[in-house]
Amino acid sequence: MDSLKSAEVGFCIRALREQFHLCVAIGRDLVRLLQDLVSVPEFRRLWEDLLIRPSDISRLYRRSTPAEYLLMGITPEMETRMRFLLSQVKTGSRRRYLEWFAGKFLRRPEQEAAAVDLVRLLRSDVVPRWMMVGWLLTACRKNYFAAGAKLALFYDWLFFDEVNDSIMNIEPAILLMVNSVPEYVELTQTLMEFLLLLVDHYDEGVEEGVVQSLDALSTCSLISPALRESFTRLIHGSNPAQAQAVD
Repeated sequence: MDSLKSAEVGFCIRALREQFHLCVAIGRDLVRLLQDLVSVPEFRRLWEDLLIRPSDISRLYRRSTPAEYLLMGITPEMETRMRFLLSQVKTGSRRRYLEWFAGKFLRRPEQEAAAVDLVRLLRSDVVPRWMMVGWLLTACRKNYFAAGAKLALFYDWLFFDEVNDSIMNIEPAILLMVNSVPEYVELTQTLMEFLLLLVDHYDEGVEEGVVQSLDALSTCSLISPALRESFTRLIHGSNPAQAQAVD
């Protein structure tokens, strides 16, 4: 097993170092995955090398990751079952199917990372995506994977480009936070807090225009005043007059 892991790591490192111009096609999720692998010495050295080449990282950030790459994070059976759940299962039966899906694909320790990939991948015209994302967040029992799922949810916010990105990529997070009030206000507060922490750790910041529909959260009395104030500064930071109007 160790020899196989070593071979896989070696192959990935060679591909990224020698064929980086091809790897750029993977897009911004490549950066997210590399950050998850910094505990592996070979990937840590690669990441440190990338940090001194900000233009390469910027090229990745500007590219939205195509769905075919995101599909590689889940098994074909998982994809088939999820597509069936999204397109064929009616509302009244959905919870039973979700529990079955979680038991088969997400409950074992080695499976939990798949929830993160599903959050990135999820697309549906039948079931509101924000509902499915909310369920996937609750399926993450370990804090590490829960944080990864939240990052997956907000990742496109950080680098959103109105020309090259689709508004559908940021819609689930917006609707999940807004529609979770008042019944699941704790989830909304958790996501707001995570977004604020995320902005502090990414130089890119949240693009203007992405969160313009979130004023409802800035005025919700169920959310703590300090959190509302911080969130207001985030979404209207470049427009003090508008922030004052919300207050």
